[in-house]
Amino acid sequence: MKKIKYLLPLLGLTTILNADKVYISNEKDNTLSVIDSITQEVEQTIQVGQRPRGITFNKDYTKLYICASDDDTVQVLDIKTSKIIYNLPSGEDPEQFDLNPKKNELYVANEDDAILTVIDTVKKEVITQIEVGIEPEGVAVSPDGKIVINSTETSNFLHWIDTDTYKIVHNTLVDDRPRHIEFSKSGDRVWASSEIGGTVTVIDTKTRENLKRITFKIPGVYKDKIQPVGIKLTSDGKYAFVGLGPANHVAVIDAKTFKVIKYLLVGQRVWQLDFSDNETKLYAANGVSGDISIIDVESLKVKKTVKVGRFPWGIAVKPAS
Repeated sequence: MKKIKYLLPLLGLTTILNADKVYISNEKDNTLSVIDSITQEVEQTIQVGQRPRGITFNKDYTKLYICASDDDTVQVLDIKTSKIIYNLPSGEDPEQFDLNPKKNELYVANEDDAILTVIDTVKKEVITQIEVGIEPEGVAVSPDGKIVINSTETSNFLHWIDTDTYKIVHNTLVDDRPRHIEFSKSGDRVWASSEIGGTVTVIDTKTRENLKRITFKIPGVYKDKIQPVGIKLTSDGKYAFVGLGPANHVAVIDAKTFKVIKYLLVGQRVWQLDFSDNETKLYAANGVSGDISIIDVESLKVKKTVKVGRFPWGIAVKPAS
């Protein structure tokens, strides 16, 4: 891990700080950009497979899984060497995925085949493939590892799948073109964005009943430009942040009352989001403008924009060590 030294001349001390590393997949460049959270600059660019989109770390942050969509594989990047060390058999056109926190299982949405592929990440083999609706996209696993939910863009469903039996146990109909799914840290609620519907649906995970359908209205922005995609929830249950696509804003929502507090102007076509390890910063990938917005969570202000590659899509943050 790179260490940055800050000299405090008045105290006569040197403080050594470790930085979070922010990994961004650049869909058009076939690269990852790596940003140092202290300098807030790109420190490394890594060549990967074709059309990288979803990215996520393994449990100990030694490996990064990458959906190389046009290569029909999930690539595995070794964090120490920044090299691709092997591929996982993902099925065709992997787009998003999630890792089970209780098992060594990765659940991959295969958009072209209408299936969810379950991969054993230790044995490096496919366990099973589950038929779902048309154009599967978002994937999220409950904190207890018992349920995985997959959104299907054309069918407009959230499919609830038992991770022991690999059977669909419930379907939730939401608005048009559901994209991203996010469980609250306690697992009591699920948030799902509907891109074309322009809404976010909040669901009670115990009853599986819809609690709220959140809509958005930004002065000066046409309604059809407001297309919710990425969602991140603070661990304390205070805020929900939603990337609004070509509306070029991130919505800040009170996660208890479901009221929109504020809209933050970011780059063009904001896509996925992720927090710094301590949740003091939120990173937003802006696809069309090719940059990342850094948002201060306490003040709810955009503090900096960092240029990365072409069409940044996914974000994953490795905590400082």
